[in-house]
Amino acid sequence: MADQPADKKFFENLSGAGKAIGVLTSGGDAQGMNAAVRAVVRMGIYVEAKVYFIYEGYQGMVDGGDNIVEVSWESVSSILQVGGTVIGSARCKEFRTREGRLKAAFNLIQRGITNLCVIGGDGSLTGANLFREEWSGLLEELAQSGKIEEEAVKKYVYLNIVGMVGSIDNDFCGTDMTIGTDSALHRIIEVVDAIMTTAQSHQRTFVLEVMGRHCGYLALVSALACGADWVFIPEYPPEEGWEEQMCVKLSENRARKKRLNIIIVAEGAIDSHNKPITSEKVKDLVVQQLGFDTRVTILGHVQRGGTPSAFDRILASRMGVEAVLALLEATPDTPACVVSLSGNQAVRLPLMECVQMTQEVQKAMDERKFCEAVKLRGRSFENNLNTYKLLSHRRPDAELPKDDLSCSTNFNVAVLNVGAPAAGMNAAVRSAVRVGITEGHNMFAVIDGFEGFARGQIKEISWGDVGGWTGQGGSLLGTKRTLPAKYLEKIADQMRTNNINALMVIGGFEAYLGLLELSAAREKYDEFCVPMVMVPATVSNNVPGSDFSIGADTALNTITDTCDRIKQSASGTKRRVFIIETMGGYCGYLANMGGLAAGADAAYVFEEKFDIRELQANVEHLTEKMKTSIQRGLVLRNENSNENYTTDFIYQLYSEEGKGVFDCRKNVLGHMQQGGAPSPFDRNFGTKISAKAVQWISKKLKETYRKEEGKVFANTQDSVCLLGMRRRNLLFQPVVDLKDQADFVHRIPKEQWWLKLRPLMKILAKYKTSYDVSDSGQLEHVARHSPKEAETGAI
Repeated sequence: MADQPADKKFFENLSGAGKAIGVLTSGGDAQGMNAAVRAVVRMGIYVEAKVYFIYEGYQGMVDGGDNIVEVSWESVSSILQVGGTVIGSARCKEFRTREGRLKAAFNLIQRGITNLCVIGGDGSLTGANLFREEWSGLLEELAQSGKIEEEAVKKYVYLNIVGMVGSIDNDFCGTDMTIGTDSALHRIIEVVDAIMTTAQSHQRTFVLEVMGRHCGYLALVSALACGADWVFIPEYPPEEGWEEQMCVKLSENRARKKRLNIIIVAEGAIDSHNKPITSEKVKDLVVQQLGFDTRVTILGHVQRGGTPSAFDRILASRMGVEAVLALLEATPDTPACVVSLSGNQAVRLPLMECVQMTQEVQKAMDERKFCEAVKLRGRSFENNLNTYKLLSHRRPDAELPKDDLSCSTNFNVAVLNVGAPAAGMNAAVRSAVRVGITEGHNMFAVIDGFEGFARGQIKEISWGDVGGWTGQGGSLLGTKRTLPAKYLEKIADQMRTNNINALMVIGGFEAYLGLLELSAAREKYDEFCVPMVMVPATVSNNVPGSDFSIGADTALNTITDTCDRIKQSASGTKRRVFIIETMGGYCGYLANMGGLAAGADAAYVFEEKFDIRELQANVEHLTEKMKTSIQRGLVLRNENSNENYTTDFIYQLYSEEGKGVFDCRKNVLGHMQQGGAPSPFDRNFGTKISAKAVQWISKKLKETYRKEEGKVFANTQDSVCLLGMRRRNLLFQPVVDLKDQADFVHRIPKEQWWLKLRPLMKILAKYKTSYDVSDSGQLEHVARHSPKEAETGAI
């Protein structure tokens, strides 16, 4: 983290010297807004721009005075973990009038602000765009009335606008996730998990109403994440006769010994005639038709509250930095843009294209064109809906696809977990089993990984066997790190005995190595000539071929929560630095991203070498920091970042060098990072990626089935794949092709996308460093997705 020479290219092209940026939050509040505000302020100061808070949204801009205040680095200290928005938000009728906008323009000109960063929903962003279009006319009017000089009209000739969407509903088209959505899902899932325990005790049905007046995203994803029996959303109303269908399904589930039923209702849910479906109406229906003990829980503003999740903090920080870059690069010809997330990439989209598509969704729903509304919501929404439909309702055996390739039974597919447990593995297994059964396969569970496979610990697993698995942490199938090499003959015997036609492996680096070994063993054992797919699941996020692994998000949230508590413990103790060790083997993902989410001063990782001079520079940096109003520090260290500079060594060094200035404490987080209930992201990611993997298996089985011999024979490289998230898409990649991308000694990918975010953490911690803008978002157009996107598997 030592000071580095500034990147000349960056400063020549993007110096903000002499520029003034105003940041405001408007409309409904959302967790993560403060992280976005913090990133805008610190990135703005980093590029030598002046940054102003505009308190109380547009109302503060219209009122002026003390509502528009220049801020310093310290102004945004300790707000990263705070929910809501510290600069306030208010609805403003006056800004909707030209007179109000005239006052706002005058107040901005007084401070030389011609760059606005607006964090809000589509209404707030539409208002900002109108303000931008009227800007030159407003200035001329102010000059004519003598309120500003003609010079000011020439000097402040145009206004730049960049938007970030802060909305828990995820109701803005053009971005996969809006700031606050993930945190709202955390609140919902916490409640659902708590309700499930009481509902099971009494055999109850719970009807949960969640927010989403115009968008069903929260209801849909929380239904996926908790395995709800039924969900009602505005974009996809139930078919005629849904009342009877729902009651039949609920009574069937009870007959299968399921002790609870969960029904999730979005507050804006409607039927196919655009009539509201309320939670009370659903409850009354269940009571009258089935006589079940039924309760309604309306979550309300709980969903808006609480601490932002790690995902939202990182998303908001990335977007905030991107917004400042977009403002500095803007010209009079650049349209007002909104910073969005597509897959794992920050992109810039024309603001009004996004607003227009968002309005088209409502229009389609009003006209009862519901399929069109779902498509307009975007690929992420549509994939969620399709996956929910696949998993929620078991089709009768008569409707299941029969293997028309032969008169034999359908294919046998085995699922196993390999490596260390990761939260979300069980959601992935549940999804694989249910989609497999829907596709007409017989699903087999392998207990205790390859070791259990060799011992014959294989059993057929049914639809009902995986009920309630989504919220369970760890691995219910059991998992071992053992590789298959020494058991090849025994595993081949078990494949033959159980007639296993395909294999799905859920796990980390061991799972990847295991598939490489099975692939290599095909020359000797025909039993391994079957389609095999791996789904990455490890808290370390160190699997080549995938930006994300199931379990890493839950681990990040554990680290972030712990760091918050540790920082809070220092609030009564001035001048203290905490050294925290994270897991990850040689992969620094958890340390780096945890540092970004928790607002750390430094994060030591194996991938970026550091020496004693850098450690010394960090101590000096913290010493300077302690002279300001910020009197605590946070340092994260990945467990294997350096053989000699251990956590104890760094703790002792900081303690010695900081004597008389600050004292130190250390904390090794250990295995608590693996445990606990999976986060909504891990449940949802595990569910969707597994469903896609099983559909790929079905396709490969049909392609490789030899009718004459009555067996499956797959011997090509592309029949042993890893399914991974790469930038914007889910891709199937042959495991052999990924060998060149893996560092087998340290068990990490050779290239890791998150290393590009390291300068971001340094900038937000006030280090001088170079920042690579080559990967920053370019202005694109809003994509209306095509059938080709469905093939590549955008998530």
